[in-house]
Amino acid sequence: MMKQMRVPAAGTGQMMATDILDLREQQDVRLENVVKTFGAYVAVDNISLTIESGEFFSLLGPSGCGKSTTLAMIGGFDEPNSGAIYLGGTDVSHLPPYRRDVNTVFQSYALFPHLSVSENVAFGLRRKGVAKAEINNRVRDMLALVDLERFVDRKPAQLSGGQQQRVALARALVNRPKLLLLDEPLGALDLKLRKQMQLELKRIQAEIGITFLFVTHDQEEAMVMSDRLAVMAGGRIEQVGAPADVYDNPCSEFVAAFLGVSNLIPGVVTSRGADISWLKLADGTSIKIDSKKLRSSATEIKIGVRPEKFHILSTGDNAGPEWNVIEATVGEAVYLGVSHQYTVESRSGQSLSVYVQNLGNPMMQQGEVVRLAWYPEHTFVIEPS
Repeated sequence: MMKQMRVPAAGTGQMMATDILDLREQQDVRLENVVKTFGAYVAVDNISLTIESGEFFSLLGPSGCGKSTTLAMIGGFDEPNSGAIYLGGTDVSHLPPYRRDVNTVFQSYALFPHLSVSENVAFGLRRKGVAKAEINNRVRDMLALVDLERFVDRKPAQLSGGQQQRVALARALVNRPKLLLLDEPLGALDLKLRKQMQLELKRIQAEIGITFLFVTHDQEEAMVMSDRLAVMAGGRIEQVGAPADVYDNPCSEFVAAFLGVSNLIPGVVTSRGADISWLKLADGTSIKIDSKKLRSSATEIKIGVRPEKFHILSTGDNAGPEWNVIEATVGEAVYLGVSHQYTVESRSGQSLSVYVQNLGNPMMQQGEVVRLAWYPEHTFVIEPS
C-alpha cells in the first residue's frame, strides 16, 4: 500500500531530492502551521500534521476543539487564514472542493430522497460523464462492498440509519478518491448499530486501502478504528500517536482525562536512578516509577494509573517487591456488566476509580479498607507544562 521509504545515501547525512519526493508521495495530507479564525475567535491555532497514505486517521476532541473546521479546510469547504494544506504533495490551500481528489461523508448523509440506492451511488459518476457500462460495474462492486446488493431499488426512506450511512459511504467511495473525509458519520446511530458500523468502516477501509480521515468526539470510536489519532483541544493538537500509545502514555492532563478514565496522583520525586526513580505521595507512601518516563528535572509531578491497572489485594495477600501498593477505603460501587467500577478514597483523601472484572469474586463492601497494587510500568507521568 505504501512505497518503501529510501534512506539517505551512506555518508551524506541528508536526504536527496528523490528521497523527499518519495516521502511526500507517502503523505496524503500535510498541514503546515494552519490557522483559522472567525473574527476574534481562533478555531484552529497553528497546527501542523502529517497523515500517511493508507492510514485510518482520526481527529478526536470535544465540541468546539477545531476538528470539524480542520476537516472542512482539508475538504475545501473553508480556507485557512494562514499556513498551507498539501494533498499528495500539492498545495491545495485555496483550491475549491471539486479541484481536490477528496470526498466527504457527513453525519446527515445528504442522500437524494427521490433517487434509489443505486441512483444515489451512481450520481457522481453520471455528473462526470462516465460510460454507462462502467457506472453499472462500479456501482455493483461498491454496493457489494457495503453489503447492500439487495437494496438497489429502495429509496433512502425505506432504509435503516445504518443502511443509509452505507449508501452515503458507497456514493463517496465509488468516485475512487485518494482521501475520504468522515465528519462524525456515526453520530445519529444508536449504540449497538454504531459499534457495528465502527467495525464495518474499518473493514471497508482495509479492503480498499485509501486514506480515511475521521472526525469524532467519541474516544471509543477513535480507538477502535484508528491506526493513529490526534487529540485536539482549544484549536491545538495535544498529542498524536497510535491509540494504545496515547492511552498508555498521555502527554497532558487533558489527554489523560479525555481518552479514558485516569487516576492522577500528585507526588514529589525523591530520587532518580538509571532505571527506577522514587516518588513520595501526600500520605508518605513511596512508589517506583520508570525513570525513562521523567522527561524533565521537575520534582513535583503527577502520576497516572488507569482504573483497570489496579489489582485489589485481599487480607493476607502479599504483593511482590516489584509492585507499588497504596491503601484505600471503598466507597460507592457501580455495576457495568463485565465489571464493577468502585470509587475508593486513598489515605491522603483522594478519590480514585478502580475497575474489577466480574469473575465470580465477592464484591468489596463500602467502608472496607483495601490495598491497591499495580506495576510501575503501568504508571504514566504528567509533568508541569
